[in-house]
Amino acid sequence: MGDRVSGKGRLRLIAAGAVTVFVSGCSGGGVGALTSEAKAATVTVTPANGAGAVAPDAPIQVKVSDGTLENVTVTGGAVPIGGSLTADRTNWRSERTLVPGTSYTVSVRTKNGDGEAAASTSTFTTLMPKKTLEIADVTPNVKGEKVGVGMPIMVRFDRPVTERASVERALQVTPEKPVEGAWRWIDSQQVIYRPKTYWQPHQKVRFTARLAGVRGSEGAYGTKDSSYTLEIGAKQITTGNINGHHATVTRDGKKLRTMPFSAGNGTTREYTTTSGVHLLMEKANPVKMTAPGRQKGDAGWYEQIVDHAVRISNSGEYFHSAPWSVGSQGQANVSHGCLNLSPSNAAWYYGIAQRGDVVKLTGTSRELEWNNGWGFWQLSYSEWKKGSALD
Repeated sequence: MGDRVSGKGRLRLIAAGAVTVFVSGCSGGGVGALTSEAKAATVTVTPANGAGAVAPDAPIQVKVSDGTLENVTVTGGAVPIGGSLTADRTNWRSERTLVPGTSYTVSVRTKNGDGEAAASTSTFTTLMPKKTLEIADVTPNVKGEKVGVGMPIMVRFDRPVTERASVERALQVTPEKPVEGAWRWIDSQQVIYRPKTYWQPHQKVRFTARLAGVRGSEGAYGTKDSSYTLEIGAKQITTGNINGHHATVTRDGKKLRTMPFSAGNGTTREYTTTSGVHLLMEKANPVKMTAPGRQKGDAGWYEQIVDHAVRISNSGEYFHSAPWSVGSQGQANVSHGCLNLSPSNAAWYYGIAQRGDVVKLTGTSRELEWNNGWGFWQLSYSEWKKGSALD
């Protein structure tokens, strides 16, 4: 009986993998051979090896049978392609779109049931699109500029976008101090991002457009990713009641100055200063102002050069220097709709003004339209989100 193998020893040997176990025969003196050998892992890669003109927004998928995926890497193109692996390590899927007109190689390492490692590669090429989708403009995007806490991110594309959800998913906003936000499509070529509440001051906000491989419309794909950085400055808020004739400016919660002003005289809607949440849009010194919709010689025509002008709407409203109305400032509204300031106050305000600073005006029946200039804060956040393709 010295050549028998115990039951415990037999299980251990079989569990060890592809081994041969010799066991004494039960009825004769012959010797029998038992073998256990794991199958080789089989890998399937989609797109198939050698495929051409692959759609850039088609995912890469790797599957294995009779084994597990130990590592999957994708090389090629100007952007890294990562992916996610299922818990059982049998399926892998890419997590982003691919660069058009690019050759990719998928390298896979596997292990079979015996722990034996194997490696394989698969290569394919994405199509070269007939049309491309590019960003034509991003606002703000001035090097070194600090913007106010109400500043939106405005993106304009070089062609109409029909696949809005796909494009919107590729637009990522990452502030250093997190806050919820959403995109709203203004038209087929412009989309605007606004946070739920004002940005926290004194931080940087990263905007990344991961457009490489994203289909914007039939036959049109993005060809590259782009990144931009916004710098949020101090929290500067201007508040004023039109009938109170004074505006108070605060910075990071501390009062800086109260400025007497003279607003629109209210004789017509055109000459009524709008109430609502405005944003400072731009500033220039000087600015030539003319009567909108009128020609020289028409009733109500005017043309005037003003200094230190800070725009707050597209309907001709500015804070600006008005030495001719100093006597009315703080007392009465005599302007064509602008907020007249003394030369010294206008120069001071012009000097501290940041695009995206918030101006809250009350006291008139003319409400600022949400799409009049940058009146985006006139919409509640729930209303704003209705313009998103993902809402």
